[in-house]
Amino acid sequence: MNYGYLRCGAASPEVKVGNTEYNADNIIKIAKEAEKKGVMALVFPELSITGYTCGDLFLQSTLLKGALKGLERIMSECADISSLIVVGLPYVYKNKLYNTAAVIYGGKILGLVPKTYIPNYNEFYEKRYFEKAFEETVTAEILGEKVPFGTKLLFSPDGFDSVCFAAEICEDLWAAIPPSSYHALAGANIILNPSAGNEITGKAEYRRSLVKNQSARLISGYVYACAGNGESTTDVVYSGHSMICENGRLLNESKLFESGLCISDIDTDLINTERQRNTSFHNEQRGYEVIKYPFIAPVNDDLLRFVDPMPFVPGDEEKREERCREIISIQAMGLKKRLTHIGVGNVVIGVSGGLDSTHALLICVEAFRLAGLDPKGIITVTMPCFGTSERTHKNAKLLCDALGTSFKEINIKDAVTGHFRDIGHDKSVCDLTYENSQARERTQVLMDLASRYNGFVVGTGDLSELALGFATYNGDHMSMYGVNCSIPKTLIRYLIKYFADFSGSKKLGEVLYDILDTPVSPELLPPDKTGKISQVTEDIVGPYELHDFFLYNMMRLGFSPDKIFRLACIAYEGKYSKETILGWLRKFCTRFFSQQYKRSAIPDGPKVGSVSLSPRGDWRMPSDACCDLWLASLEKIIL
Repeated sequence: MNYGYLRCGAASPEVKVGNTEYNADNIIKIAKEAEKKGVMALVFPELSITGYTCGDLFLQSTLLKGALKGLERIMSECADISSLIVVGLPYVYKNKLYNTAAVIYGGKILGLVPKTYIPNYNEFYEKRYFEKAFEETVTAEILGEKVPFGTKLLFSPDGFDSVCFAAEICEDLWAAIPPSSYHALAGANIILNPSAGNEITGKAEYRRSLVKNQSARLISGYVYACAGNGESTTDVVYSGHSMICENGRLLNESKLFESGLCISDIDTDLINTERQRNTSFHNEQRGYEVIKYPFIAPVNDDLLRFVDPMPFVPGDEEKREERCREIISIQAMGLKKRLTHIGVGNVVIGVSGGLDSTHALLICVEAFRLAGLDPKGIITVTMPCFGTSERTHKNAKLLCDALGTSFKEINIKDAVTGHFRDIGHDKSVCDLTYENSQARERTQVLMDLASRYNGFVVGTGDLSELALGFATYNGDHMSMYGVNCSIPKTLIRYLIKYFADFSGSKKLGEVLYDILDTPVSPELLPPDKTGKISQVTEDIVGPYELHDFFLYNMMRLGFSPDKIFRLACIAYEGKYSKETILGWLRKFCTRFFSQQYKRSAIPDGPKVGSVSLSPRGDWRMPSDACCDLWLASLEKIIL
């Protein structure tokens, strides 16, 4: 089990209704196939040994005996398989018939779980045959063995206390309070569901939503196996719609009306970390029995799940546009509230012609529109100095003109040169003092203009810069409201592109697209001999797409650096070498810890996503915290 990943499978075998021998053959065949693929927990559909659609045949002793014989064969022929296997069968206990899931491992039955909610509406009439589950766990005898029989059973492999399975059956999930809700509170982090839902128009999407939402509500993995080909089609049709979800995310699903095996890797580390973080999630044992079993986890070097190289940016264009609209609304409403609360009609913002200040200005215009204020109250200021390029200078002017804001140009070369004389700095030495003096002079100009116009300064710095500390303390680091404080650099481009595509202004769209095409730079060093930008940010701190990937996986998911490295190698295979990824990950860890003092003093700003570095909200970290443990986890990596 590498980094907490547990490979699970949901199988939908071909069945012949009432032919327990044929069905057992197919279950055994798929179980052996799954083991070769490293599956550690495998779920078959509800009543999979007999078929779900047996009708009154469930009341025939011949079928019931055949089901037990089929189970015995499965146990015997899967005894050497290192997978936990869940199969469905009808089982008689004290003269009552139960729809059960048999949980088996190593040729033994670990427990029998009965179905709690017995559907008896529309096309379902299970109460004709089956009794509902009882409250307490009892001991049942099956195939000469005494096994626990009840719904309050948890299954945990020896040596892997971080993994705990529980089962519920089909309709149980559709109930107002599914049994899995109690299973999760008792410690189960992966729910196994043998099911047999039939297919009607629109049901697949509803089912998918149900499984995803339950996995999100329980902060768990959810493995759902549905009956399919071979079930009787007398009145309904079964599609074999199986799926694997994790904390609200669909990891994999089968195609409708196709038999076979659906596999994915569930991240138990992620689940357990999310539960630790969520104080609304609490433990309730409620009389559960934990059944331990010997377990040897196969080593799976591959990872059967998608690793998103852009975790802050939806890959689907339609969802991305929807996300952009939502984010813009949150940012603009936050700024509108600050404007109306203070009771001013002016803001001051420095505009450089770069990405961050462009997006912040666009949000200012939207906030003024929402507040019913004249955009002329947005005092945009460009402050060229030693590193300003002609391209960004021109774009800053064009942008403000297209948006109809007030515009000021204040050249700060003389002010910064005078400051160099005051502090005894040689202007020809382009060091950190050279750069920071420009950034702080710009902030001083903005602050004093805010006083002059009875307004406040809107900051432009983004989340990625905060994480890396790539800002001048009390320079661009400071403002009176930071609208971009939880927007990562990889997302800023798409937000600006959204404005360009949907503004309805050709003039604005043209300048925005040129800004998008401009290299990211603080422009604090002189341009090269051709007048082009010489100081490219990503040459200094590294690719922002890597840093945003590191940031999301460390902050949102709580992953260790060595796990992040492994995932990054998968996500960026063919784009960055392992050496490059490792080097920038070390740099990220070092900068993230050393620059906390800047984050401890940032101004207010709206949280728009699941990652925020606000010292008053999501992230409270001492400025003197040490990163040695995080760096040490990278030392064991062998390239």
